[in-house]
Amino acid sequence: MIVRNWMQGNPVVIAGDMLVSEAKRILSENNLHALPVVDAGRLRGLVTRANLLRMGHFVLRTQDADEFNYFVTRLKVRDVMVRNPATVQAGDTMQHCLVLGRELGVAQFPVLDGTRIVGIISANEIFQVAAHCLGAFEQHCGITLAGVEPGPGVLGRITAVAEAAGAELHALYPILHQTDAAPVQIPGGGACRMFVLRFEGCDVADVAGALEGAGYTVLDAVEPARAMVGA
Repeated sequence: MIVRNWMQGNPVVIAGDMLVSEAKRILSENNLHALPVVDAGRLRGLVTRANLLRMGHFVLRTQDADEFNYFVTRLKVRDVMVRNPATVQAGDTMQHCLVLGRELGVAQFPVLDGTRIVGIISANEIFQVAAHCLGAFEQHCGITLAGVEPGPGVLGRITAVAEAAGAELHALYPILHQTDAAPVQIPGGGACRMFVLRFEGCDVADVAGALEGAGYTVLDAVEPARAMVGA
């Protein structure tokens, strides 16, 4: 999954000499979370809705007329923006965005094509990717298997069991995630995975029973209406 296919294209950009009060208005009226600051065709900084809201609340709490007047009529974007913000390239992967965001604690990145800004990628778009992968917008059954040791033929064996039980598979993918309910450590220092199945065409309980009969641990089984089925 490439960033250019998921980013918000043609982003609204502002200049560094814009008043902070005007930038705050643009963010609010357009329901945006961040505005890239561009001067002379180059990305110079980033202002976020959260930062401007915090700043505005602080000014209101002080109830100082001079500070309020300065905030409204004189404070410029260049005075409060994040300079040289972390960026990603349009050709980067969404996986790269996830890792970089986690490492830096950043919720949005300006997207560049070379040095030209072409978009914004944020936690909203990353959430959309996760929702699509999980089939959140589709009426599919779901089963999560716990503690499956990865290796050659694993996907094929899980698929064969599920399809023999009547499932029409739409997705099958591993997730490395450790929980108390699904320990992932295996002999030799490796790690097991959770495996998530998304399917339709049969009763989820039938597929869960078949997988358990084949030796897999069913962590959860969900009908399209998201009613939990005891596994």
